[in-house]
Amino acid sequence: MAHQFISTAFTADVLHAQKAYYGRSQHVPPAPDPDEMGAQEEVFIQRRDSFYLASVNADGWPYIQHRGGPRGFLKLLDAHTLGFADLSGNRQLLTTGNVAANDRVALFLMDYARRERLKLIGHAEVISARSDPALAAALAPEGVPARLVERVFRIRVTGFDWNCPKYITPRFTAEDVERAAAPLRQRIAELEAALAAAHA
Repeated sequence: MAHQFISTAFTADVLHAQKAYYGRSQHVPPAPDPDEMGAQEEVFIQRRDSFYLASVNADGWPYIQHRGGPRGFLKLLDAHTLGFADLSGNRQLLTTGNVAANDRVALFLMDYARRERLKLIGHAEVISARSDPALAAALAPEGVPARLVERVFRIRVTGFDWNCPKYITPRFTAEDVERAAAPLRQRIAELEAALAAAHA
């Protein structure tokens, strides 16, 4: 259940906005402990090849970046912790710098084809691969040498919530399209072969 997510996200200002627009605000249950991720969250996370990561800089400005990699590059380390490797990129290090000032982050994990979205909030730390080579090796994406990992992100998840699919526009990867088209291509090949045989 998303008790801690709701307790954290539904601030007094949010509840006031709900009441102003809808005449009442939602009930916020007490949540003394972080939300615990289970099998459903683990499977969903393992299947992702990208996610969106939000952070806030020292001046209060938000920043959102897209993270991508092979399926499963974002790893569930335990029921409360996520981790991923940070490889060499454009060297701007916006999120890394933001986390140094404010460790609060939010993640959006999307499955456009199935119209599913998992939201997570938590506290992030950035660890140099040199200071923890074992963790860097464990979080290196499949097929990527550990030596290419510059940093690792470890996120202590405070809460999570699953979103309504109503306004998620379905989108499909090239892999999805190829898998759907394969039987059609096979059938076309069979029909072409039969046609060629009939005219031989």
